[in-house]
Amino acid sequence: MQNLTFFLNKKYVVLFLIIINFFACKPKNMENSIFNNSTVKPPIALIKPVPRVLHNDTVIDNYAWMKDYFTKGTDSNLVVEYLKAENNYLDTIMQPTKKFQEELFTEIKKRIKEKDESVPYFKNGYFYYSRTEEGKQYYKYCRKKGSLTAAEEIILDVDKMAEGLAYFSVSGFEISENNNLVAFGVDKLSRRQYTIYVKDLTTGELLPDKIENTEGDPCFAADNKTIFYTSKNKKTLLSEKINKHILGQPSSQDINVYTELDKSNYIGIYKSKNDKYIFLNSQGTLSNELKFIKSNEPEKAFQVFQPRTKDVLYSVYPLEDKFLIRTNLNAKNFKVVECPLDKTKSENWKDVLPHQSDILLEDVLEFKDFVVFKERKKGLTQFQIKNIKSNQSYFVDFGEPTYNAYLVNNVDYNTIQLRYQFNSLITPNSQFDYNMETKDKKLLKQQEIIGGYNAQEYLSERIFVESRDHVQIPVSIVYKKGFKKDGNAPLLLNAYGSYGISYDVNFSSSRLSLLDRGFVYVIANIRGGEELGRSWYEDGKLLKKINTFNDFIDVGKYLVDNKYTSSKHLYAKGGSAGGLLMGAIVNMAPDLWNGVIANVPFVDVINTMLDESIPLTTNEFSEWGNPKEKESYLYMKKYNPYENVTPQSYPNLLVTTGLHDSQVQYFEPSKWVAKLRATKTDNNLLLLKTEMNFGHGGASGRFDYIKEIALEYAFLFGLEGISR
Repeated sequence: MQNLTFFLNKKYVVLFLIIINFFACKPKNMENSIFNNSTVKPPIALIKPVPRVLHNDTVIDNYAWMKDYFTKGTDSNLVVEYLKAENNYLDTIMQPTKKFQEELFTEIKKRIKEKDESVPYFKNGYFYYSRTEEGKQYYKYCRKKGSLTAAEEIILDVDKMAEGLAYFSVSGFEISENNNLVAFGVDKLSRRQYTIYVKDLTTGELLPDKIENTEGDPCFAADNKTIFYTSKNKKTLLSEKINKHILGQPSSQDINVYTELDKSNYIGIYKSKNDKYIFLNSQGTLSNELKFIKSNEPEKAFQVFQPRTKDVLYSVYPLEDKFLIRTNLNAKNFKVVECPLDKTKSENWKDVLPHQSDILLEDVLEFKDFVVFKERKKGLTQFQIKNIKSNQSYFVDFGEPTYNAYLVNNVDYNTIQLRYQFNSLITPNSQFDYNMETKDKKLLKQQEIIGGYNAQEYLSERIFVESRDHVQIPVSIVYKKGFKKDGNAPLLLNAYGSYGISYDVNFSSSRLSLLDRGFVYVIANIRGGEELGRSWYEDGKLLKKINTFNDFIDVGKYLVDNKYTSSKHLYAKGGSAGGLLMGAIVNMAPDLWNGVIANVPFVDVINTMLDESIPLTTNEFSEWGNPKEKESYLYMKKYNPYENVTPQSYPNLLVTTGLHDSQVQYFEPSKWVAKLRATKTDNNLLLLKTEMNFGHGGASGRFDYIKEIALEYAFLFGLEGISR
């Protein structure tokens, strides 16, 4: 046995211990695994007990010190050393797959059309598009005046802007109404703290204006010199203020037009589709309030559209002579009402599209002569199109049993063309223009899979699985033809289940590397999402959150019982709040899974929700509850992954995080892994990968993210004994 000791100070001696084990140990449930004979044991984290006393309940946190890199505490350097040691351990364990990872990277990258161009969209006299070049990680944002045959103008060369940087993200892309300026946000650290710049498109030069610590959401007024934007709290990263910047003036002189006093709300600023109004939105999970001004009157004070009302959400869509409003006022699944331009309060609202108990109204898209209602029925999206002049409505037919359809780049208010994106588990991304007058559909572009792809080689299913409390859970499945329901196929089950976010199916060219090697891929629309309406969301949050985890486990058991796979070959994956799901299900049903991938997992729920200095905490009270309230605290304790780690066998685990993550801080997954290492009773794999340069979304480059996919696939394939 060989010891490696780090000294913290005279009081604390051991940070972690790396033990060289000369006796080969074959982990459980890994009969086919290529990870059989590792001789290096993982780093063991320093134990430094910190008590938490709340509601007469004492909990000891042995790894609270890992937060010190975030707080710049005395253990900051040791946190980094520990994370690097975990990375080194992962590299050692995954060494047998190193060549395979390189082959997977090449295989997946080869399917991507490197030199490509997006479908142009028309706005205010110009066609806008982006294009990528062979070998380049990013893209160029371009436009052509009046015609697609006109000369190209490169607005932003993001490839050039990102040179020499480990991470680079651009947001905003706000063009002034005179077409001469572009405002945009830049994040170089992956903390979602954007600096806004303005470029003069007539000269190609950046203006001296520079606005730091923003959401990256510049909004031009009609005067072409006033920019509204959202400013963030530097510590909590919460959206805190709406400010007004005048070009040519230092940002220190920017005028504050709104300050959010309720830390549980998000705020934002945006312009209406017809460019006539600027809206300021203050929103929590359950209620919001909009303020507005006319875009050509940026000097005026914002006026309240409809005062905030408990448990009421609404959004506004200006037409020529009235406002449309999507709201859940007396309508759980939302409805559409209208009001005059000069009488916006709720007493003036008149029903346009009534509430439907079996259909969720997700969005409204306004045009001069048409309105499109994006709805969800039995978990699937549908578009209802209404002719404003004739008052007649109809639906678009998509023609597949399970699919994803969404509206994209409908920026021209005066057009009769509806643009939407369609894909499914077997149909590549396809962009259409739909003539709302003639109902003719035109395919503009379909994702090209380099090397060839035949959709006829794959099959998809959509089924409903009954949960333990007798609700029907939508489940979408895809596999390659030749698959047999004999329990021998490896299967990867995915879900999210939080915030009312609907987890739609999608086509993935990288996923072909799984399917072609015999994997079945499954998406479960569990409670906590909004696939089956607002009630589906409400039944998977707060004091009903455990429904989310039970649903996922019940789907896993169904897939095993019906021979889609077996526990020896069943895998699960989820990220962020879906990573919370992973943390819960490995505690609750550890024997059901052979392996689990938890990406940037939110697993230390109570400690995070108690710390209001952490980004997003106060915004999340209406999602998870406030543990300062005893009922919420006791309920959270039932499922909180970090605090429910117990001495038992766990499945093989791959956990990922980012040191600069602003959404789920790195210390949540690192503490969770440390506790699992010290507690679990098995010899199964437990790997932690920390991206030292990235945050919540991972790598920013067009190809860098493939390395992350290759690692995850190699982990799954390695457990299955697949080496090529």
